[in-house]
Amino acid sequence: MAVSANRLELLQIADAVAREKSIDKGIVIAAMADAIQKAARSRYGQETNIRADINPTTGEMKLQRLMEVVEEVEEFGRQISLRDARDRNPDAQVGDFIAEQLPPMDFGRIAAQSAKQVIVQKVREAERDRQYDEYKDRIGEIINGTVKRVEYGNVIVDLGRGEAIIRRDELIPRENYKYGDRVRAYVYDVRREQRGPQIFLSRTHPQFMAKLFQMEVPEIYDGIIEIKSVARDPGSRAKIAVISRDSSIDPVGACVGMRGSRVQAVVGELQGEKIDIIPWSHDAASFIVNALQPAEVAKVVLDEDAERIEVVVPDDQLSLAIGRRGQNVRLASQLTGWDIDILTEQEESERRQKEFVERSNLFMDALNVDEMVGQVLASEGFTSVEEVAYVDADEIASIDGFDEDTASEIQARAREYLERIEAEHDAKRRELGVEDELREVPGVTTAMMVTLGEDGVKTVEDFAGYAVDDIVGWKERKDGETKMFPGVLSEHGVSRADAEQMVLAARLKAGWITEDDLAGDADEAELEEQPAEA
Repeated sequence: MAVSANRLELLQIADAVAREKSIDKGIVIAAMADAIQKAARSRYGQETNIRADINPTTGEMKLQRLMEVVEEVEEFGRQISLRDARDRNPDAQVGDFIAEQLPPMDFGRIAAQSAKQVIVQKVREAERDRQYDEYKDRIGEIINGTVKRVEYGNVIVDLGRGEAIIRRDELIPRENYKYGDRVRAYVYDVRREQRGPQIFLSRTHPQFMAKLFQMEVPEIYDGIIEIKSVARDPGSRAKIAVISRDSSIDPVGACVGMRGSRVQAVVGELQGEKIDIIPWSHDAASFIVNALQPAEVAKVVLDEDAERIEVVVPDDQLSLAIGRRGQNVRLASQLTGWDIDILTEQEESERRQKEFVERSNLFMDALNVDEMVGQVLASEGFTSVEEVAYVDADEIASIDGFDEDTASEIQARAREYLERIEAEHDAKRRELGVEDELREVPGVTTAMMVTLGEDGVKTVEDFAGYAVDDIVGWKERKDGETKMFPGVLSEHGVSRADAEQMVLAARLKAGWITEDDLAGDADEAELEEQPAEA
């Protein structure tokens, strides 16, 4: 191929490649220019600075050698002295470039092959960039494609202007595809990789169902109804929580549609997956009760700090509340974000009776009182000896059958018991080698010092090295189930906020941070909480 090749033919080739690969024609022309530059360097020398220009309108090509203007020439193939440069251009300055026109040249077979590789590589890179840029902004959308092939259970989908993959674990169970089948899926990730952009699709993602409802329910598309959360057991059952911004529109009814037409369209796409549509509520207890439908709930007890709820159901509703293989309660837990414990009324009654007996026995042993007094204290709602010791004496004296003298004696025994336990704990922590200084950390008790010593923590520096999760525990959700991992002080009922304060105090005492650091953090937090001015 010669530089004086048919200009029209060159532009036609660039145009055809651009259309075929769905990339900009200018990128193809630039790739051709790069290829010509590379081929020209193989003839004039690799050290030569050559520039090839192709006019995108006329197809005219120019081949030039660029020479840098310098005071003293060191590289003869790339530089020109200022004196010689001013012979050609009187205005030349050091650092400028002088362009020298090169004559047309014929490419040899090797140079032409090399040029072709450059063009192919540049076009491929441009195609990959176009594909990545096109699909990276479509994460969270549903797209349609045609099955191109199936490899080891993974489905390769032709999107027309790219390829995507649905991995085996992202397909609905018992779903089979073959070449040519139409498939609809959710784009959950697009990655730029060495072999080109990888587009990952899913049919099991919870948001796939949410997007399907958005397509079927105009009120969701318009923003009148909002999908708050989704939980799925793909191919089997799902729960979706919705709320309406317009009090005159029933969110559940709108999603179900006339004679179930809207929800059935989604069910059909999801291979018959049963869908429970649940009204979302700001009140956690009400929302969780709704999420456990169709089971009836008798009572709920919330632990907001741990995001845990205890649900009591009638005996005949237990299997319905739990569901087959725990499916109903698992989906309800995913939907609400709360850990749910389900008890029957009988189990709850037995547990309450057991707790009552345990508290009664505790008071009997600690206060050296008879069974009746222990039971009376337990029935009045006292849960610990500390409560009995430090509550206002009038509260105990006001109990039927008790007087001021009885209240004083009971509190004296309670304090004596606590002092004895404290002394035992103090002796134990000394035996473990826990330093006295650790007691100066606000919130740390002697009983906690024993537990810390058993965990190998003996100094303030040791305690300062704890993370909050190490103290209060943490939870991990996997396969729809939440697993709790206890912290070193979980048995002492330390809250997360208290643990944070204890760790900060220990780090301050250990010299890891200063008061100024804490003040700076507080100022930043205050600024973040302030609303932005309009």
